[in-house]
Amino acid sequence: MQQIALVTGAGSGIGQQTAGALAAAGFHVVLCGRRETALQQTIEQYDGAASMTAISCDVTNERSVDALFAQIEELHGRLDLVFNNAGNNVPAMPIDELSVEQWRTVIDVNLHGAFLIARGGFALMRKQDPQGGRIINNGSISAHVPRPGSVPYTVSKHAITGLTRTLSLDGRAFNIACGQIDIGNAASAMTEAMRVGVPQADGSIKPEPVMDTQHIADAVVNMALLPLSANVQFMTIMASSMPFIGRG
Repeated sequence: MQQIALVTGAGSGIGQQTAGALAAAGFHVVLCGRRETALQQTIEQYDGAASMTAISCDVTNERSVDALFAQIEELHGRLDLVFNNAGNNVPAMPIDELSVEQWRTVIDVNLHGAFLIARGGFALMRKQDPQGGRIINNGSISAHVPRPGSVPYTVSKHAITGLTRTLSLDGRAFNIACGQIDIGNAASAMTEAMRVGVPQADGSIKPEPVMDTQHIADAVVNMALLPLSANVQFMTIMASSMPFIGRG
């Protein structure tokens, strides 16, 4: 029986690359994102007409997320994997310059959206037969240490670690495994500024090395292909020379 995977934020960057890698590994991949055109571009890029399904969804909207999982159940009958990947950010700034709207923009997607997707995935995995599945949350090295001026992003990613730990514990009774991949400096639209220069802990502005998103996709596939009796609880994958080990 072919396994069914859901990837959020599948229209670009890490989500797009991971969706392609999962399809190549034998999964049927449900692509989730706000823009239908971007999801269709992912399907075209990976020639995924037979191995991918596009469902537009706003992960911050409860009704939209509920409709997503109802459609997955209707089309595929089950769900074996969730890559809880959708995320966003705002420019770096001190907390007193951060507007409440900017705070909510990040928290709504990175935390509330991740919660809604995990909630829907857990519910379907719990009730399906055979029971169980795997949820992989996209954390960040910011789940361990902050960058300067990154209050909403860092708070959201610390919270994701709490979500991962709790789901890993609560999922045991239902054969649901939950792990987290913490990524540092993947080359994407969100990290383009790193090539030019980003704020450092000492107040300087310096460029930072980045790594190809294919490496993240391969790491997620490695986690996804484990039997449910084994789990990568936390994985950190990063550009080798970036200022994380020894940051500050």
